Amino acid sequence: MELGAGLMNDASERGGPAYVTGTEGAGSWGGTGRMGVAGSRRTLPHKQADSIPSRGPWVRGWKRVLSGVETTLSGLEQLWAQRKRRLPPLEPALLPSEKSLTEWPVPKLVSLFLPEFPVRPPQGQQQLKVLGFVAKGSFGTVLKVLDCGLGALLAVKVVPKVEVLQRDSLRQCKEEVSIQRQIRHPFVRGLGGSWQGQRHLFTMYKYYSTGDLHSLWAAVGCFSEASVRLFAAELALGVGYLHDLGIVHRDLKMENILLDERGHLKLTDFGLSRHLPQGERAYTICGTLQYMAPEVLRGGPYNHVADWWSLGILLFALAAGKFPLQAEKDHVAMLASVTRCNYEVPASLSQGLALLLQELLCHDPFHRLRYLYHFQAHPFFRGMAFDPELLQKQPVSFVLEARAVLPAPAEAVPFQDFDCDLICLSTHPCPA
Repeated sequence: MELGAGLMNDASERGGPAYVTGTEGAGSWGGTGRMGVAGSRRTLPHKQADSIPSRGPWVRGWKRVLSGVETTLSGLEQLWAQRKRRLPPLEPALLPSEKSLTEWPVPKLVSLFLPEFPVRPPQGQQQLKVLGFVAKGSFGTVLKVLDCGLGALLAVKVVPKVEVLQRDSLRQCKEEVSIQRQIRHPFVRGLGGSWQGQRHLFTMYKYYSTGDLHSLWAAVGCFSEASVRLFAAELALGVGYLHDLGIVHRDLKMENILLDERGHLKLTDFGLSRHLPQGERAYTICGTLQYMAPEVLRGGPYNHVADWWSLGILLFALAAGKFPLQAEKDHVAMLASVTRCNYEVPASLSQGLALLLQELLCHDPFHRLRYLYHFQAHPFFRGMAFDPELLQKQPVSFVLEARAVLPAPAEAVPFQDFDCDLICLSTHPCPA
């Protein structure tokens, strides 16, 4: 079991083990077809043949089936002969060097099952240049890319198709793109585009040079309560928006929160997210150990309320400068640690912030703070307007001060085709 950002157990979303009962065609349908129609023929002895009623109902039934098949085949042959006379002559096959990029190693038919990743010609990406790596995780690589035509910086996530097939994560990739295509919110990063190449799947986003919240937290340490209040309000609006769409994020953490050029937040990375309609429950153990709610660590059932626990852990770390608990080796040990801890907040925090953290880090999800109007009426947010335009009106000064000390960008590398050489690009790291 792989832990961390990609932690997910092998149980199905229904909570039990994934059982394989056989594929359609390998059971009664396939067996009956081979034995009843296409099986080997044998000549029975005369007496044995006489012992079988030649006019029995099952014999007449099979004769009707076979005669129908023969009639159908003859009819198809006639239709094909008529169609063939109207078809233009076939074009010569492409030489091996002329074959489409999508024919290897995955057949072109894969595009039918990946409408979220349309096939695009390599000429459409000649204006892109890779500036370097942004991040490399257990599942895919994020590159910093310059669109020379528009003069815009973009982030491109590159996922090898072979890993998608090996990990059986096709549904997860499709779900991630489907979710991001419907997102339109100031504090949530949406999708800029997606396509597939010969060996990789690509998703494109707007690039934010300020970096992520975790890098800022590591450099600054604990935040002031005014900054915690602003970031908490922005995240509450973003998470509440996702929940209204029936989306549970399941990996809310500082590394998955970007900072824009004015220092405001953008929630990103929907690799573990899924559509979960109101009233339904999930059972997959997934997320990042330090942020996972106790009901997730137990294997469910859980719902959208688990995201609010993760928000509580995040705000605790921002305000206190440390996590309430260290990450354990696996979810079993983490659950034991979470169960023993009562999450006492530092005495230096205000009464309003301490109350907010206690209500978010409630072990019982039914009593956990989970509705946006609860935040709006909370004492910690007294006087705070939960309006995205008003929250974004002023830049976050201390974030911009930290941005000024970022290193210079690396030298550009041409992005020559769909399937760039990631090994070559590793010598050009991206600072942000």
